[in-house]
Amino acid sequence: MGAGPASGEGPADGRVLIASNRGPVSFRLSDEGRLSATRGGGGLVSGLSAVANHPNALWVCAALGEADRAAARRAPGGRLGLDGTPGGSGVRMLDIPPTVFHRAYNSVANSTLWFVHHMLYDTPNQPHFGSAFSREWESFRTYNRAFAEALAEEAGPAAGPPIRAVVQDYHLSLVPRMLADLRPDVRIAHFAHTPWAPPAYYRMLPDEVGREVLEGVLGADHAGFLCQRWADAFLDCCAAVLGPEGARVDRERRQVDYQGHVTGIGVHPLGVDAGGLVSRAAAPDVRARAVALAEAAAGRKLILRIDRTELSKNIVRGLAAYRELLTTHPEWLGRVVHVAFAYPSRHDLPEYREYTASVQRLAGEISEEFGTEDWNPLILQVDDDYPRSLAAYRLADVLLVNPIRDGMNLVAKEGPILSDRGCALVLSREAGAAAELGADALLVNPFDVSGTAEALHAALQMTEPERKRRAESLARAASAMPPTRWFAEQLAALDRPGDR
Repeated sequence: MGAGPASGEGPADGRVLIASNRGPVSFRLSDEGRLSATRGGGGLVSGLSAVANHPNALWVCAALGEADRAAARRAPGGRLGLDGTPGGSGVRMLDIPPTVFHRAYNSVANSTLWFVHHMLYDTPNQPHFGSAFSREWESFRTYNRAFAEALAEEAGPAAGPPIRAVVQDYHLSLVPRMLADLRPDVRIAHFAHTPWAPPAYYRMLPDEVGREVLEGVLGADHAGFLCQRWADAFLDCCAAVLGPEGARVDRERRQVDYQGHVTGIGVHPLGVDAGGLVSRAAAPDVRARAVALAEAAAGRKLILRIDRTELSKNIVRGLAAYRELLTTHPEWLGRVVHVAFAYPSRHDLPEYREYTASVQRLAGEISEEFGTEDWNPLILQVDDDYPRSLAAYRLADVLLVNPIRDGMNLVAKEGPILSDRGCALVLSREAGAAAELGADALLVNPFDVSGTAEALHAALQMTEPERKRRAESLARAASAMPPTRWFAEQLAALDRPGDR
């Protein structure tokens, strides 16, 4: 783990550029053609918002839809305020051609790189890298080049205080190398919010593509990961794919020397802003939803899961584990309610539409099999309601987080912070959060439905003092690296001689 921020470090020391696919502001277009701005969604946006407010920071992002494109075109140079005001200085929104964006975002980032790093492929059938993928990969290059050129332009003159660019996530894995070629004076960090695949799986990518992604990240002066396991996998890929003649991997010093350029490797486990989360959870809209949820639970134990309907989140096996719990431990019949809140995700991809449908089918089967006139064993809601999720955290007795593979998983961290009674955490060992929370969670193999059912049983049986003790320890670990410190560590890494 990197060192904490030193005194005086941060955006005030010079220009700070942030790059991510999704930005801090998004737009809606009314039928009358009026644009309205809202805060961008997602944990990454929340994590970086405090830094983005600084006058020396600029956030470069992509227009994600037609409303964003309209806003970017109406603003001089795509420059906007953090509130969406045209002509502001906090945001530059890139109007990338829709076809290029679709191929880069859906076909490569979300249907290829995401699948590789989360190890999601049905390998007898996928992936299939043919001529169509070659076109899609060229669009991915074009998309990354647009970011690199915008960052190079926004960096301004080379003279003066240091210029730092912090590039976020797998969508922009080629940007560091491209930006370094354009502006060797800029100090560059790249941060991966996903897992990193081990070499045997990573090498399913076409050889030249696998090399290009690694070379792209190694254009950075510092490459950050959410836990040591993902950092080690990246180093393994550098050694296996780039080879000893091309990349010298120094595990002791945690750096890679590639073609004369040294990239430092850091671990920065993103945590939760506990104060801000607790404050938001005390708002009237959250309290109102907590009352309604308590009435629905009617004094029964509450098992909670909160996820996007994303293939890696493993919702179907989680529901299957709950069904097995009710079958093998009938003493819980009528005494427990499973609340599953699923946020819609990537419905423009057929795999995700089919997965959401399978979640809904299984939920219906469980309710039909076990429900009675006075007991609904399962409450599934597939929509986006953040206040409702905060309310559910407060009431949960057990929090189920069982992803197939996850870079971190902030749900596992938010729940213990907000739980009024102290919740037991059933956590997949394949989540990055397990590195910090594993000692006080009940760790499970996400593919083992019976094992997960038994862990749910153990969590429901846990005594209140034990549950509270574990939850307090989990909450401390979850808030140890709030977003502002997490980002400051990445900036500090760029100032350390070993990382340049």
